[in-house]
Amino acid sequence: MNLPDGAKQNLDNWFADLGAGANIAERLGVVVGGSLSKGLVVKLDRGQSIEEMAVGRYVVVRGVRKRFFCMVTDIVLNSTNPAIQSDPPDMSDKFLSEIYLGTAAYGTINVAPMLSIDDEGSEAGKPKPVKTIPSHFMPVDNATVEDVNAVFGEEDGTHFNVGAPLELETTQINLDLHRLVERSVGVFGKSGTGKSFLTRLLLAGIIERQQAVNLIFDMHNDYGWEVVDERGPKVKGLKQLFPSEVSIITLDPESSNRRNARYDFAVRLGYSEIQPEDIAMLRETMALSDAMVDAAYTLAKKWDVDWIARLLKADPDDIEDIEETTPVMRGTMSALTRRLERFQRWSFLTPEAPDDSVDKIIRLLVEERKHVVLEFGRYGNSLEAYILVANYLTRRIHERYVEQVEKALGDTAMQPPQLLITIEEAHKFLDPKIASQTIFGIIAREMRKYNVTLLIVDQRPSGIDEEVMSQIGTRVTALLDNDRDINAVLTGINGAAGLREVLARLDTKQQAIIMGHAVPMPVVVKTRNYDEAFYAAIAGGGTNGGNGSQRPAVDSASARKTLGGGGKPRRMG
Repeated sequence: MNLPDGAKQNLDNWFADLGAGANIAERLGVVVGGSLSKGLVVKLDRGQSIEEMAVGRYVVVRGVRKRFFCMVTDIVLNSTNPAIQSDPPDMSDKFLSEIYLGTAAYGTINVAPMLSIDDEGSEAGKPKPVKTIPSHFMPVDNATVEDVNAVFGEEDGTHFNVGAPLELETTQINLDLHRLVERSVGVFGKSGTGKSFLTRLLLAGIIERQQAVNLIFDMHNDYGWEVVDERGPKVKGLKQLFPSEVSIITLDPESSNRRNARYDFAVRLGYSEIQPEDIAMLRETMALSDAMVDAAYTLAKKWDVDWIARLLKADPDDIEDIEETTPVMRGTMSALTRRLERFQRWSFLTPEAPDDSVDKIIRLLVEERKHVVLEFGRYGNSLEAYILVANYLTRRIHERYVEQVEKALGDTAMQPPQLLITIEEAHKFLDPKIASQTIFGIIAREMRKYNVTLLIVDQRPSGIDEEVMSQIGTRVTALLDNDRDINAVLTGINGAAGLREVLARLDTKQQAIIMGHAVPMPVVVKTRNYDEAFYAAIAGGGTNGGNGSQRPAVDSASARKTLGGGGKPRRMG
């Protein structure tokens, strides 16, 4: 039928108005059902290819007075007549194909509302938690750059670009680093998904934005000087990116020298500094029985700080005296001695420490406000060495922080800086059997009460105590394919049922879902490339070659009144 030009123009205007301001070119479909708890069902428009849909994509439902920012959580094939499934039509016939596709047979997507934005009133433009849903037949569009920016804001002094949302690579997701370090952080993902890369990216942002000082227990030398990328070329470590702000210390000077990693000093620990609590942490990795752990406490009580050195060279008289005066049996004492003999093969352990490594680390962190990377060198392959050193140093540093924070009550200038401690193989420290007794479990539960939080890196989140997991504020998760691990990561997250499918279908590289305290809603990102462009952006002070964050100066009064006394403060930036 031929319409007059005026009528045709009126119809075009009417269909345009029907979209309620939506961009017709970006329109996906309309809302046809759903609920607040289970998400919305969206029927795709006839022209939309279901093969172009992907879980994790963002869409916007444009209601009458609100915009609903949603994530695609599932994709479904539907039909109006169940008989189509038992007797499919001949789709080689183009006429039948045109009739069926999009009408009798169509696609739907399930979307989970994450945030709502009012279009009117005093709260217009501010993202808020979703408390309602749009009505039937509201148009659904692909999220635009403007929609993403309305939710995640612009990059500034505390917000750091970590990547782009799926299929919107012209925009960026800006993580609130101030909120990130306020609570403990978890980086999870199965082996080979780039957990170290994600962690290095976050640490670089924290250092560049000066939101905390970092103590990094670098198990495999992934963060300090230089790292061999799986694709071949070497990439810069934190020391190369921030030469004046990052300090490398090492347990293995030979390894650091071979890699040309310029370290400040070598860490040496004395037997006398190791307490039974540190030995108890090695229960699993060194196959220590309960009787052996109890024996360690008994020997420390009887022989004081020299108990390990004396045990390792115990003569028959010592063994007989212990057997007669304590409940410790000769066989238990012999078995404990055999376990602890491996200490003699670790060059960083000596009968007497030449100096106090903890004091040196505290001075770097608090007085000089430097970020410290402890390289383990060849000892990174020994899990018991990693656990022993990380537990010992963290326990001592935490004690000093608690003491200083309590002294600073009523005088904020005395407060030590926010400290973020990075540990790998976190489930070994936070196992449900021991988490309540370990220093790492204590720090996780304190929720920055004493200005100390954790950044835990692990491939087995299901091995971490549930109470500790509940206290992790932000979770950055790469691909996981174990149901128990997925359940552990999603514990306490709103809309966890819909996010399961998203999490299980991430790419194996350079994709992660970020949930929790540092983002207004769960977000799937393609993470930034860690390359020359990233180095240039960091050196320029932001992603725009110098137009990013403005670096604040250190509070000089705070820097003087610190744990170690009256060292000169170092101005950062």
